[in-house]
Formats: sequence, structure tokens, C-alpha cells
Amino acid sequence: MDALETLMRPVVRLINRQIQNKTPARELCAELDGRIIAIRVRDTALALYFRVRNNALEAGNFDDDPDVVISGSLFALARLAGSSAETAIRDGSIDLSGDVDTAQAFQHLLAYGKPDLEEELSGVLGDVAAHGIGEVARNIGRWAENTQATVHQNIQEYLQEESRSLPSRYEIESFHKQTDTLRDDVDRFEARLRRLEQARD
Repeated sequence: MDALETLMRPVVRLINRQIQNKTPARELCAELDGRIIAIRVRDTALALYFRVRNNALEAGNFDDDPDVVISGSLFALARLAGSSAETAIRDGSIDLSGDVDTAQAFQHLLAYGKPDLEEELSGVLGDVAAHGIGEVARNIGRWAENTQATVHQNIQEYLQEESRSLPSRYEIESFHKQTDTLRDDVDRFEARLRRLEQARD
């Protein structure tokens, strides 16, 4: 058992606890029973292998080849259990090879199995402290999302306005309008040319 697998054991236990409490998650487990999913961290030797067996997720090394391999950066892979998983797949942050249906079902299973931070902490710290920590975590999450959006906007504005490396939205719209006008002019010119040729013949 490697260090990464040892580190993941408690997380898998938390995920399995959530799976057992949700009927749709148990139904997904039945659908995925026996399937092996490999998760690889891009540009590293780090990899985790999961198998769904008996309505639970198992982490380990398995003799059979994986049904699906999911790879990406640590940040991109962390998005698998969230609402932005499909966006990460579409924008190329996460690569999939193998059975796509299995990958989708596994992503949904992770979303169902996502541990509730407040619930887990309330058993140790009490409801009030757990709620306070949960609120801090949510605020950090919102701050991270807002920061990412702001950085994206600032980079876009710099590339469009300061360095002029990219055209602005208005320049793109103007270009499209001019292209449409030119296309219409060419069509009219071709029609007129055909009429002149027919009149000459």
C-alpha cells in the first residue's frame, strides 16, 4: 500500500458513509459494480485506483485493467466531485480515456459521496463550532471563485486593452458585420456579372 492510498483511506470511508445514506448513490454503485476507475495526476507518477464493489468504493491496486482513466492536474481533479466537473472535461482540464458512461456515473457517485464538512465536524466539535467552521469554508470558497473570476477578467482586459494582443468584443462584432457586408457585396457582384454574361451571349 503506497502513501497516497493510505492517505485516501479515511476519505474513501467518508465517501462510503455518504453513499450508504443516499438511494441514488447505491443505485449508481449497483450500475458500476466491478468497474475499475484510475485517476492519474498529470505530469506525475501519482495514480489512484478505485473499484466499486458491494455498494461501496474501494481504493487499492487491482489486477484488472481500468475501465476508465481520468487524468488532470490536482486542481482539475478536485473539481470532479463538484458542479464544475463537466466544464473541466469540456475545457480540456481533465482527460478521459475508456468508457465515458462509466466516467460520468463515477463523477455522479463522487458528487453524492461528497462529505458534508459541518456534519462530520459536528460529531467532534459540536454543532455551533462545526457551523462556524463550515461558514468560514464557504466564505473561502466564494472568495476563491470571485478571485478566479476577477483574475480572468483582468487578464482579458489587459490582453484586449493594454497589450492589444486580443481584439475586444466590439472589434469582433464589427469584424463580423464587415465580413457579412463583404459577402453580400460579393454575392451581388457575382449575380450582376452573370446577368452581364447572359446579356452578352
